Amino acid sequence: MPRQLISSGSTFEQEIGYSRAVVDGDWIFVSGTTGFDYSKMIISDDLAEQTEQCFKNIQAALSEAGSHLRDIVRVTYVLPDAADFPKCWPTLRKYLGEVRPAAMMISAGLSDPRMRIEIQVTARRGSGA
Repeated sequence: MPRQLISSGSTFEQEIGYSRAVVDGDWIFVSGTTGFDYSKMIISDDLAEQTEQCFKNIQAALSEAGSHLRDIVRVTYVLPDAADFPKCWPTLRKYLGEVRPAAMMISAGLSDPRMRIEIQVTARRGSGA
């Protein structure tokens, strides 16, 4: 099966030179995804809303790859302020509470000061319930 590149339509993908996701066989690698609504290129100031939008964006990429959130096996969260991480937990449980992938949280600066969270996932088709 040839490698498949998935785009969200974000201007960042063209400007920087990456894909929202890459499908290689049964593996789907979703790039770090922020809370931007790519259809409007806007981002909320609210961390919880950004986290929700991250999952909507990830879900769209996985769907295009023929996969689902339940197929996520690894997730990495990046937040500029580690103290904000607990504020995300209800949303993380909402989307991944039953999936329970391997996870890591990193505190680091993001490329735009409006971004309060970035989420990267790896999924494997058919791995979920």
